[in-house]
Amino acid sequence: MKFSRVLVANRGEIALRIMRTCQEMGIETVAVYSEADEMSLHVQAADYAVCVGPGPASESYLSVQNIIAAAKGTGCDAVHPGYGFLAENADFVDACEAEGLVFIGPRAAHIRAMGDKAQAKRSMIAAGVPVVPGSDGAVTDLLEAQQLAKEIGFPLMIKASAGGGGKGLRIAPDEQAFARLFTVAQEESKRAFQSDEMYLEKQIINPKHIEVQILADKYGHVIHLGERDCSMQRNHQKVIEETPSPGIDEDLRRRMGEDAVNAVRHIGYENAGTVEFVLDADQNYYFIEMNTRIQVEHPVTEMVTGIDLIEEMIRIAMGEPLTHKQEEIVLRGAAMECRINAEDPKRNFAPQPGSLDALILPGGHGIRVDTFVYQGYTIPPFYDSMIAKIITHGKDRETAIRKMRWALGELLVLGVETTVDLNYEMLMNESFLDGSYHTGSLRDFLAEEA
Repeated sequence: MKFSRVLVANRGEIALRIMRTCQEMGIETVAVYSEADEMSLHVQAADYAVCVGPGPASESYLSVQNIIAAAKGTGCDAVHPGYGFLAENADFVDACEAEGLVFIGPRAAHIRAMGDKAQAKRSMIAAGVPVVPGSDGAVTDLLEAQQLAKEIGFPLMIKASAGGGGKGLRIAPDEQAFARLFTVAQEESKRAFQSDEMYLEKQIINPKHIEVQILADKYGHVIHLGERDCSMQRNHQKVIEETPSPGIDEDLRRRMGEDAVNAVRHIGYENAGTVEFVLDADQNYYFIEMNTRIQVEHPVTEMVTGIDLIEEMIRIAMGEPLTHKQEEIVLRGAAMECRINAEDPKRNFAPQPGSLDALILPGGHGIRVDTFVYQGYTIPPFYDSMIAKIITHGKDRETAIRKMRWALGELLVLGVETTVDLNYEMLMNESFLDGSYHTGSLRDFLAEEA
């Protein structure tokens, strides 16, 4: 089945990213936009554009009814969700299929199965993938949770079973703090996900956060495209990502990749996704979750493999087999990505909506910029604060770092505060340079600077 027109159910840089690949494939695109996003580049780049509601995401980008109506009204064959918003909403997948629209992504059943952390853990155990010690299923009762916590041991993580993005997540250092933190996390989960089911998991102290990119088609073929190190985080939100990870050797890379493939094959998954692990100081790794969508940081994998992941997603959704075999996947050089957010690090990373008075983007060999903003653009207050991604590729890690420093130095943003300087400082940080950084490194750095 060849798609002739695809609706992109997203905004900003990822919407543009998807549209560019569609254009290369000869597929027309439909943009959806809120009233606040009328001047966004993704609206101007599409062949057709439909306003789906007011500025707040709940009334526009999260409106399943409005998105489906836009797709049907413009004669689309398929819908690509990008990341965020409706990307991991199984009900949205069902709604698309009910209207004869192909969802470019996994099946609803897999989104539900992997979105439930307790069920995902059981699936991984069955697939022979190592998992972090934790509760066998979802927990709602505080007394039961307290008993389980004692058995698992402290410190431990309290997670919303239906959650993600750091919502409904708390770390209990000891038994005394557990009851309060469990209640707080549960209330947050109810507000964010309409679910009071929680999951308990042993906390691995200062691990690396490693994710493995996978692709799977409808015919049982599964491959991985290496790993990404996403350990440079603030409040569980990634800041800098790179591939290959400086903390992984070839044997560990092979084993993690094989486990990711086995996990995906075990559940019969289709399309793109990432299998995520934590890696402790002794090089033991444990499954933590699976993201059933394209990731923000997917460009670093594209840079080292030469494979367009969005194109692969579309081809899989059209019923085509994978265009690459595992033995054909070669990681060439190193790549890294810095997220540029319109936030003020000096004011506890307060969002910075407002007009971009000046904007100069970097360029050069091995430098890629994914953005949707331009000089004179006004950043709306309703959405994620990321305004650009700077990606660099070099023959080795040192070269990729040097290019990133150059790119960040060349980048000029006036009118709003951004995280450009913070990214640059982290590229000079000793733990980043020697590759020993972990998920607590940026937190520790900010604490020292405060």
